[in-house]
Amino acid sequence: MIKITSPLDKKVIKELKAGQTVYLSGVIYTARDCAHKRICDYIKTGKELPFPLKGATIYYAGPCPAKEGKPSGSCGPTTSARMNFYAPTLFDEGLSAAIGKGEMSNEVLLSIKRNGCVYFAAIGGAGALYGNAIKKCQLVAFPDLLSEGVYRLEVENFPLIVAIDKDGNSIYNALK
Repeated sequence: MIKITSPLDKKVIKELKAGQTVYLSGVIYTARDCAHKRICDYIKTGKELPFPLKGATIYYAGPCPAKEGKPSGSCGPTTSARMNFYAPTLFDEGLSAAIGKGEMSNEVLLSIKRNGCVYFAAIGGAGALYGNAIKKCQLVAFPDLLSEGVYRLEVENFPLIVAIDKDGNSIYNALK
């Protein structure tokens, strides 16, 4: 078991290998496809982003409303392929890591390799487990998108698998 903290530094990313299980603690941001489109539009137009992208980790998810006394409800991953069009831009702009469900495109793999980043796979169907790992949840951008807005999460022992490491090694290639 490897414990890591976000924001991730390059030294930690360098040590991660495809197939390893990690437990992530620290700050991550949620963003799904609609939020990704807006983030990329901000980048194209030079508009300041409402959260720091450089060094950040983005989780392809949208938290469900919290039950009383909890910071968040269930928060399972969405299909990562929906972000294929946007992810290379975000990695090129300084994103350190992404978390999602399933395989991503070769273009994303190449951008991860080019930028020395990492892609983590989260377990589909484990939204309640991930919701329980969230210690704080705050909406930071795009409130009109409701649960698909950008949320700043503080997580503890968030279980993940290194799906694509900084060298472009992928657990999905091993399955082919």
